[in-house]
Amino acid sequence: MAEVSTRYQQLADEFATLIHQGKIKAGQRLPAIRRVAQTHQVSVNTVLSAWQRLENRGLVEARPQSGFYVRSVLAEVAASAPKQLKPRQLGREKMALIEAAFSAQRNPAYTNISLACPQHEDFFPTAKLAKISASLLRRKPDIISTYALPNNGEPLREQIAKRTLYSGLSISAEEIIITHGCSEAIQLALRVITSPGDCIGIESPTYFFLFPLLAELGLKAVEIPTDPRTGIKMDVLELMLKEKRISALLTIPTVHNPLGFTTSVADKKRLAHLAQQYKLPIIEDGIYSELQFQSPPSPAIKSFDKEGWVIYCTSFTKTLAPDFRIGWMMAGRFHEAVSRLKGLSTLGESALLTNTLAEFLANGGYDHHLRSLRRRYASNMDKVRDMISRYFPEGTQATRPTGGFVFWAELPGEINTVDLFEQLLNERICVTPGSLYSLSDHYHHALRLSCCYPFDERYRYALRRTGELACEMTGIAAQEYQTPGLTTAVENSGEP
Repeated sequence: MAEVSTRYQQLADEFATLIHQGKIKAGQRLPAIRRVAQTHQVSVNTVLSAWQRLENRGLVEARPQSGFYVRSVLAEVAASAPKQLKPRQLGREKMALIEAAFSAQRNPAYTNISLACPQHEDFFPTAKLAKISASLLRRKPDIISTYALPNNGEPLREQIAKRTLYSGLSISAEEIIITHGCSEAIQLALRVITSPGDCIGIESPTYFFLFPLLAELGLKAVEIPTDPRTGIKMDVLELMLKEKRISALLTIPTVHNPLGFTTSVADKKRLAHLAQQYKLPIIEDGIYSELQFQSPPSPAIKSFDKEGWVIYCTSFTKTLAPDFRIGWMMAGRFHEAVSRLKGLSTLGESALLTNTLAEFLANGGYDHHLRSLRRRYASNMDKVRDMISRYFPEGTQATRPTGGFVFWAELPGEINTVDLFEQLLNERICVTPGSLYSLSDHYHHALRLSCCYPFDERYRYALRRTGELACEMTGIAAQEYQTPGLTTAVENSGEP
């Protein structure tokens, strides 16, 4: 069920932000409960509930007869990327590793702590969507006996057009193309703007599913150095454009997968300007944009695109209905070519599914649902980072994502996380080794982890066991910070 935002939750979020920003440092005592109550004009019980929520999120700890103190902070990942900016293609060995990871992720017998797909109906408005679908079938029984034709889904396109202001966009329904998920949108864009042999700029690391797609289209990837906090190195990108080393750019600038950063507005404007200056097609993957933690949200690169060089791609698979596989895109100057290719390849999308989503967007409380998701993922992220700082080898670093539910951890010492991945498979636990996220020989010490699952004992055990095995492999002890007599908030939290 959707979570209602209360005053104590707002207060907890306010102090969580201060902790993340370092304004209240590790080891520092939180202000006295009565003083906070007076300052914020709330009851003592409201402040106590907020402090307990911060404790459940692993941000603070209660010390008997002393108060609440900020816990140790997990270090953030520093910049690290391939140094040789040369075109690369997917090799057989890495493809075999990708297939092994997908195979394990599909196996229900495994506990998955890395798949970027929420794995429980609590994350989706399942009952509401089912009710809308049933109602549509009663009112329009012929909807499933009618072929989906090209450029269909008008009700959904109209609802999307109304919502695009969230991403800083202002478009008409006619500019939107409904696709079979975000993956098809990206594939259509690549097929229209590239030719076999072209070099495509990508972030490093980046989502590994892009590599088989590029290989299938005969394209080469050029990995551009990417800062875990700020995104792609703009000066390096501009130099590559001057030297004509890439034909297009494929980027995830908002809540990046796997690093979690969001590119600054200034750099997004600069990217749009570079696209115009160099006539560079940019494919902007915005699949996590609606799960940003910040408010107001960061706008899309597309919102600064004056000449139509940016192709914006996204879907509802991470927020509403994974199995519907409904995505959409704005192709700018490439609209006609993409529309034609979509019609020739997969015609259109299911009228039942697109109309169901359209009705939900119109009347189902989508914004309320998104607020609940963001709070839940932010809370889960804090609790996972707390567990990593206690159970993983001392010196482990992790990114602090700006939204979504995936993050990047780097382990100390001489460790190959492919070996860790394979050993964990023997215990039916699935993680994703960092080397999958690059075509170069890089990131062997990294993992992508995910927290889009119920925070139950099965998930907590898998995460704890991953840390324990990493400690065994590195020979570095975990950095446990347990206060004597203190109940471990993360493990005994009643929060979902």
